[in-house]
Amino acid sequence: MAEAARPPLPDSVLLQVLALLPLRDRLRAARVCRRWQQLAQDRAVWTHVDLSPHRITRRTLWHLVRHRLPDSLCSLRMRGTPRSLGKQRLLSPALLAALRKHCPQLHRLCLTETDLRHVPYESIPSSVTTLELNLCDIPDAWFCVSPLVPPPQVQHLAIHSIPTFSDHHLLDISSQNHLKTLSLCGTYRITDMGIQAAAPHLEELERLILRHCIIGDAAMVFIGRHMKQLRYLEISNAYFLTNRGLVSIATLEHLETLCLDLYDLVSLGTVIALLQVLPRLNHLKLGGTCFEDEVLHKIQENFPHCAISHTP
Repeated sequence: MAEAARPPLPDSVLLQVLALLPLRDRLRAARVCRRWQQLAQDRAVWTHVDLSPHRITRRTLWHLVRHRLPDSLCSLRMRGTPRSLGKQRLLSPALLAALRKHCPQLHRLCLTETDLRHVPYESIPSSVTTLELNLCDIPDAWFCVSPLVPPPQVQHLAIHSIPTFSDHHLLDISSQNHLKTLSLCGTYRITDMGIQAAAPHLEELERLILRHCIIGDAAMVFIGRHMKQLRYLEISNAYFLTNRGLVSIATLEHLETLCLDLYDLVSLGTVIALLQVLPRLNHLKLGGTCFEDEVLHKIQENFPHCAISHTP
């Protein structure tokens, strides 16, 4: 007996599958049949586009902006060419202006290995609220915008592995935008003085991540003094942090998640004291110093409302 033919998948399911495919596979899917071609060109498939696996040229990007990327595009990831390779830059002010015109709903822009030395910060589309820069080249005054030009409305900023990002970059961006999220990783030029200068402008910050930054107790004092709305705080590889600095964040009464790398200068007793005074803390993740499992289990029993985890 012949096996009954399976009913075709509904369009709604195929649209979700196509949206998950890499860029090249989406384009190939459009060649399967007329139905798949129509689905592959649907706006829902192009809401989130990741071009970062490919080193595309500026010409290709122009074609995508003009003919492929729909006005419903919400997030875009791109990979440029490092300055050291000496090839044509991926982005230009004109291209970003076209992106702003054709994709007015773009709110997340992620750039990797992109040379931004000749692309002013104010060229970033005003619709972008989340900006992620990874291994990019930025000039000294990139975030410094003229008072006559409205700055981009960035609320969530991630700077990863950009050694040139320094204290004055942080002050420029924090004084212009009402940041909700700030993630700094591998920004070795960020110091306690930089955090001190920027902290008064970061009073609306809800999420702060500092990894591989040269900070100590002074930075923690100003975090605790000004960033009272923090709900998530991660401090890793802060080798100069002591008990005095950790106690300073006891004022963060809205804090829900705390991730800390502890070293010899911070005692477990100070961590326990924080658990006692932070009423909303429900997740504590500890790294660095090794703790015996029995000690952690005992702490967990005394604070059942807080999930405690440890990463050696």
